Amino acid sequence: MSLTQEITLAEADAKRVGWRGWAALAVLMLPALLVSVDNTVLSFALPAIALDLGPTSTQQLWIIDAYPLVLAGLLVTMGTLGDLFGRRRMLLIGATGFAAVSALAAFAPTATLLIAARALLGVFGAMLMPATLSLLRSIFVDRDQRRFAIAIWASMFSAGSALGPVVGGLLLESFAWGSVFLMSVPVLIPLLILAPILVPESRNPVPGRVDAISIVLSMATMVPIVYAIKEAAVEGFSGLVAGLVVAGIVAGALFVHRQLHAEAPMLDMRLFRRRTFSGALVVNLLSVVGLVGFLYFVAQHLQLVVGLTPIQAGFALVPGLAGMIVAGLVVVPIAKRVSARVVVPSALVFSVAGYLMVAAATGPQSLGLLAVAFVALGVGIGAAETVSNELILASAPPSKAGAASAVSETAYELGAVLGTTVLGGILTALYRANLDVPLGVPAQAADAARETLAGAVHAADELGGTLGAALADAATHAFEAGVGVTAFIGAALVVVAAVVAAMTLSRGSSAKPQAD
Repeated sequence: MSLTQEITLAEADAKRVGWRGWAALAVLMLPALLVSVDNTVLSFALPAIALDLGPTSTQQLWIIDAYPLVLAGLLVTMGTLGDLFGRRRMLLIGATGFAAVSALAAFAPTATLLIAARALLGVFGAMLMPATLSLLRSIFVDRDQRRFAIAIWASMFSAGSALGPVVGGLLLESFAWGSVFLMSVPVLIPLLILAPILVPESRNPVPGRVDAISIVLSMATMVPIVYAIKEAAVEGFSGLVAGLVVAGIVAGALFVHRQLHAEAPMLDMRLFRRRTFSGALVVNLLSVVGLVGFLYFVAQHLQLVVGLTPIQAGFALVPGLAGMIVAGLVVVPIAKRVSARVVVPSALVFSVAGYLMVAAATGPQSLGLLAVAFVALGVGIGAAETVSNELILASAPPSKAGAASAVSETAYELGAVLGTTVLGGILTALYRANLDVPLGVPAQAADAARETLAGAVHAADELGGTLGAALADAATHAFEAGVGVTAFIGAALVVVAAVVAAMTLSRGSSAKPQAD
């Protein structure tokens, strides 16, 4: 071996982390797992919340969407602030606030206060997520180690979305719905103790300044557009929807203009000129839309149509959770040798098959088919998310790791919003259109039945007898008709993600790392 080769190997070994780095990864997985669980855990708690707080169908969607909506709007801001003031510092502030507000949300007496608590959770959650992924970039300098670390992180993050219903089922079997919020406290306490010990501080070595105008413009872009999508899905197109879209587009144009002409922009818009970066973001977005949308209506189907308890419904999804984790890890050595343009579309074929199975799953006997469908969906999403997240980080320079991570997380959270807003809104509209309330049902019970499936089941239980059974049967058939159409739409979105991946992702086995 030549002296040059020995020096090269020595430099490579010097870049590789030891046990301390992997211990830091374990700590950083705690907030990633918690935030992703929080996106879907309410899907299983929603029937209990609906019975206890009596929200309208719009409030029901807001209870779920207020958190990811605020999160998506603030991620870029918090990621940039982490680059400036310290990513570990933002992580610790976010963890403290998240734990405190979670305790308050658990005891919210009304739907309105619960929505407000969920929005505040989004503020602190936005501090957590960009910090975790960008800190991984600074800890794992070696590319192979970083790829594996991100695979573990992405697998846990994706699996957290699927774990939400399982955790929700376990908690709701013995405790009130507020327990799904209280679980955050014991998870975040170890983070607050261990992160200062194991996780090194990291920031942009050439920090810029806080741009308050850009922060306001980024919020003014995200919030109106996502709110408009929500309103259009639930209430249909209106003047309000058009005005919100226009306002968001104008704010977005002003934001982009400011970033392009600023000496130290909050978000480097040149990142989006890289096909791999932009393509991976779209794959992230559409994959999460498919995953969260699936969980939104399958959680209700398993409990209110199949008749499972929350814990039984949660365990029915465990095989899919396992498939998601395994696929995220198995794809790592494959992605080193096979082009991402081949790996990601091939993985998403499984997710398309899962949605097609959902379209065929009807009636109380559909449990087995739904479980298999979630395995297929999980395998595809788990592999695609792992590859796309690594490509996003590899495409950005280290000093912009926080901003790049924030953009990646924004795509994820926007996907979570759209999953419940678009697919959930379409399902709600189809349910109402297909529901034929039997003659003789009192007006109050009929109104409750038209709001949500949970309202219909509750009204049917109160009516009892032949009339109650007829109302429950009508609601079930209306819901299943909506699920069939919504499943085909979900499959189409995943197909679009596969096409985008085939056209934009890097031709090689990985994107070239970018320097500052």
